[in-house]
Amino acid sequence: MPEPIRVALTPARPITALAYGAAAPRAGLTLILAPGAGAGQRSPFMARFAAALAARGIDTVTFDFPYREEGRRIPDGNATLEACWRAVIDMMRQNLAPAEAIAIGGKSMGGRIASQVAASGEAGAISGLVLLGYPLHPPGRPQQLRTAHFPRLRVPSLFVQGTRDTFGAPAELGAALDAAGVPATLFPIAEADHSFKVPKRAGGSDAVESAIQDKIAAWLRERADAG
Repeated sequence: MPEPIRVALTPARPITALAYGAAAPRAGLTLILAPGAGAGQRSPFMARFAAALAARGIDTVTFDFPYREEGRRIPDGNATLEACWRAVIDMMRQNLAPAEAIAIGGKSMGGRIASQVAASGEAGAISGLVLLGYPLHPPGRPQQLRTAHFPRLRVPSLFVQGTRDTFGAPAELGAALDAAGVPATLFPIAEADHSFKVPKRAGGSDAVESAIQDKIAAWLRERADAG
């Protein structure tokens, strides 16, 4: 079972993170993941991924943004979302050994905000970004790109993107990353949607998620080894 950790955004406004301890052999790196706008850290997707990555040797921490913690459905403003991310990162740095590396990321909106925090440079050293279904643009509105911060993004990044993702196909995302010079690895998932669900003919969602988790764990071990 994950261990709850209290994170104080302000003395009167705490949130709770969940820490999933890694199985041996540990990678020596902690990954912090945030959920998408419509789900929380206890959603089946987030819980499955956190537990699976921990089983692969990656210490994994999840958390909810304030609006979700407080029982609201509408996401907080950008400044609050970024401040929450920084508070969680600061909390983890206080609790980890000095040499322990930190990677951040998340599903959809949670990953987008993580990338903005990394691009700002205000969160200190980040060893990597893991972005699951990056929301490149709203569905049906490809002109509304969420890439203004990409030119400032210099953290090694792993983007996992389904080929049927209505928030941006891998080809669209790859073009945006290349144009901005982001040091990124793009891992396209054939026939997967925004949540990596695939038709049965494509092997089923369980097999797809397992392949994604293997990729993330291997990629993060490379970041940990690189120091």
